[in-house]
Amino acid sequence: MDLDSLLALVADNLGYTCSFAPDNDGTLTLSGPRTVVVRLAGLRAEARRRSREDWPMLVSEHLSHTLDAADEPLDACDLSQVHSLLRTRIQLDEDLGSAHVVGRHLTADLVEVLIIKYGETGRPVRPEEAGCWPITAAQALDLALENVRQDERLSVTEGDLGGVAIRRLSGPTASAAAHLRHLGDYLPVPSDGVLVALPDPATLIVHPVESIGVVRAIERLRLFAQREFDLGVGAGALSSQVYWWHDGRLRLIRSDLVNQDGQTRLVVAPPPEFARVLAALATRPDGESADD
Repeated sequence: MDLDSLLALVADNLGYTCSFAPDNDGTLTLSGPRTVVVRLAGLRAEARRRSREDWPMLVSEHLSHTLDAADEPLDACDLSQVHSLLRTRIQLDEDLGSAHVVGRHLTADLVEVLIIKYGETGRPVRPEEAGCWPITAAQALDLALENVRQDERLSVTEGDLGGVAIRRLSGPTASAAAHLRHLGDYLPVPSDGVLVALPDPATLIVHPVESIGVVRAIERLRLFAQREFDLGVGAGALSSQVYWWHDGRLRLIRSDLVNQDGQTRLVVAPPPEFARVLAALATRPDGESADD
């Protein structure tokens, strides 16, 4: 069955009849309980990327979403209407499940999701919507990141975790991680980068990587992130892990709390690149940084 036949079949199942634009302008009109115009350019582009076995679900989701979004104040398929509303939101990969959204991985476990911000809330952009735009998904995400940067500035407070100095960067929305790429706007960033915890999408906890004391910092940050994460479960908690931001990339420093002989200890498995940084820090004289 071709895509147009599927559209007609799914529309009928939803209680609508559909008519394709006679001038083939890439739209169809659903007529039934209400009248809704459906843009097809992005759907057709997405269908070309999927196997035909996926088409029935793709069409069903697209038409259902279009009907659900019919009362939104703007047409998400029209970039000129929504470009200033594009933002990003960080989510756990496992929380996305089978949802089809526009996004890219920051790490294996964290995804930067493209959203349209209406009022105080926002919703993810679907690939069929972004497929109507004259820019790529990557360009749309970069546009959203710049919107975040222009739209808000994070507050910065200093703190201490058992002798480990930290800075807490907080924002009014769930887009704090967008500021990682411009961390130098808020604090000095050493050449070896910084440790980062993201207990919720509106918060960054940061510690500079400057000495072998960073090993203790990982432990303190991990325990702190776990406490904040546990407090935020059900109210927007993001991650209890610690990450390394370096050269424009975020990497997970896997660390697990293990109970052994009645005691809790931290087992750290750093990525190879960070392990090499630790080895260099171990041989560096106290007080000397890689920037010297």
